[in-house]
Amino acid sequence: MTIVVTGSAGHLGEGLMRTLRAAGRDAIGLDIKASPFTDRVGSVTDRDVVRDVLRGASSVIHAATLHKPHVVTHAHQQFIDTNVSGTLCLLECAVEAKVGCFVFTSTTSTFGTALNPAPGEPAAWITEGVVPVPKNIYGATKLGAEHLCEMFAHKKRLPVVVLRTSRFFPEEDDSASVRQRFSLDNAQLNELLYRRVDLDDLVQAHLLALEHAARLGFGRFIVSAPSPFRHEHLATLRRHPWDVVRGLFPDAQSIYGDRGWSMFDELDRVYVSQSAVESLGWRPRYDYAHALAHVAAGRDFRSPLAVAVGRKGYHDVAFENGPYPVEQVPDRR
Repeated sequence: MTIVVTGSAGHLGEGLMRTLRAAGRDAIGLDIKASPFTDRVGSVTDRDVVRDVLRGASSVIHAATLHKPHVVTHAHQQFIDTNVSGTLCLLECAVEAKVGCFVFTSTTSTFGTALNPAPGEPAAWITEGVVPVPKNIYGATKLGAEHLCEMFAHKKRLPVVVLRTSRFFPEEDDSASVRQRFSLDNAQLNELLYRRVDLDDLVQAHLLALEHAARLGFGRFIVSAPSPFRHEHLATLRRHPWDVVRGLFPDAQSIYGDRGWSMFDELDRVYVSQSAVESLGWRPRYDYAHALAHVAAGRDFRSPLAVAVGRKGYHDVAFENGPYPVEQVPDRR
């Protein structure tokens, strides 16, 4: 029962490979980069490589991708080649190899402009029913790959689960204003309220997706740390998020104050992961309440897995204006 993990040198791929190996499960890591968790160096666009890796495989977790930070360094065609054509190659070879199920790591970035309500409007309540409106090549190609997954599930009877993941990387924010105003821990704790998931919880969601794919046939789920907010909080979250947070977590302000931390001026969206909880039996542990308690106790709020994987970066070069200056460099054509 071999599980093929693409993108095994990346954050999620390494987290998956570490977890699978620790559990004694047979897993093969595929990546264009060599790493301690990569068993086969090769591209998801190389059909010969993919066919060979999938021979005898029981399932695929497709986590390899060009990410948002690559918008500053890669042309649109490269995004199409990797994110769309690479996914198509894997799907076709999976059907050919009679693989039992396929899990595709997508992103909440597919929602695009739907995540940004107009000035004065309440924060957006983001469920799987929200219509995506991609605003960059990253979101557009991930959405295109999702459509291919859905087509193969219906036309080829390949059980597929698509997971739209929120932020889980440990690197600094691409926004210069966020980096200037908030420490890394402060910003990422805030994000756990509405747009972040811990790596360990994300890995567990993927493994549960493997278990339930055959039953579902096809499923698409948002995977983000469960938010404490309710629909009636949305208007206040857009204007005065601290008012809501203090009401739900009375100790939060003193915990933040002791560290010189602060809340974001506004929260413009809330990712709703209830469907993943209900349909996959997902039980995330590293939510905002857990993290806040750890901060209060002087402990790292990240999971041991997230700490072990650590930072990787997205480029082989350093940028003068930040970790990946998406704000300063327009999309490459």
